[in-house]
Amino acid sequence: MTKGTLDVFETPLYRVSDAAAYLGVPPSTFQTWARGYRRPRAGRTDTTVSPVITSVPAARGEPTIPFVGLAEGLVLTAVREAGVPLQRIRPAIDFLRNRIGVEHALASRRLYTDGAEIIFDFGQENEGGANTARDLVVVRNGQRMFSEIVERYLSRLEFGNDNYVRLIHLPEYNGAGVDVVADPQRSFGQPIFAHGGAKVVDVLDRFRSGEQLASLAEDFGLTVPDLENVLRVVASRVAA
Repeated sequence: MTKGTLDVFETPLYRVSDAAAYLGVPPSTFQTWARGYRRPRAGRTDTTVSPVITSVPAARGEPTIPFVGLAEGLVLTAVREAGVPLQRIRPAIDFLRNRIGVEHALASRRLYTDGAEIIFDFGQENEGGANTARDLVVVRNGQRMFSEIVERYLSRLEFGNDNYVRLIHLPEYNGAGVDVVADPQRSFGQPIFAHGGAKVVDVLDRFRSGEQLASLAEDFGLTVPDLENVLRVVASRVAA
């Protein structure tokens, strides 16, 4: 499925390190999600873990993560925040994909509408799945719903007419009180301010060249506090 001329499933937009920063997870974690890993074991077969989100081959240092991979990564960020380790969520993801019956189930509206019921069923039907379901799903008024932590992350996704994620409110900036989004239909999916649509990197480049925040705020239709908060986010990323 394409949006405009950009294939959200195949066109690489983000480096692993950048995608990890936008979602607020360590780069090593996101790399494991995107590429899997192989762990040698003395005298035994190596432990091999396959990728769980979408990535595409690219030259070293080039972007490898398409928009749909970033969306899938946000869902896994929610799972991680809920305290479910990757080895425990992987069977639940496979179960979810089979039940939903679509490619890229983690980026599908079906995850948002039916996922809690499906994960609950996984806990009922699979040995060892009860803990995973309990960490991710709660029952309120007889209905299965995602836990508050998971729901908070999923609420950052907006869906298009094709029922796949069309826009992501990026957690890295949202935690600082600034609404910055990734939208594959604008600025090639790079972070932009939700209000006004200015690319974050363009604003930062002009600030680094010596322009005053008040002038930038006026030019881009932003507030000085929003610019200050974004600068703090970027500074903390660099410091890390």
